[in-house]
Amino acid sequence: MATTRSAHTVWEGSLTEGSGTVTFDSSGIGEQAVSWPARAEQANGKTSPEELIAAAHSSCFSMALSHGLTGAGTPPERLVTSADVTFQPGTGITGIHLTVEGTVPGLDEAGFTSAAEDAKANCPVSQALTGTTITLTAKLA
Repeated sequence: MATTRSAHTVWEGSLTEGSGTVTFDSSGIGEQAVSWPARAEQANGKTSPEELIAAAHSSCFSMALSHGLTGAGTPPERLVTSADVTFQPGTGITGIHLTVEGTVPGLDEAGFTSAAEDAKANCPVSQALTGTTITLTAKLA
């Protein structure tokens, strides 16, 4: 069964002087302020499209890696994943770097790295972002 998740943004004003609020409609987890300075300079308590992509990518990748490891008979005890999305004003998103550290009993470093590379290539968010260079650092805890 397919699912659809929704959010909406209300923006007021010009790009550089304006601001907006993104609302997470499906989950109801609330609203977050967005602005150009928060995107291109310092966050100052506001989010950005790139931070939202980082959240989506780190969670999707973790789920894909957990699924792959479990299917291979080595379920993880713990995965800690971060995603760093780089935004260059005037150019756009120039790259995403995933970093994962895992506690996976019965798996060596090479096996973990291989599983992480597979998850990077096949998680739905990675697939949606194929126009962006995605790099990975993976290690066992």
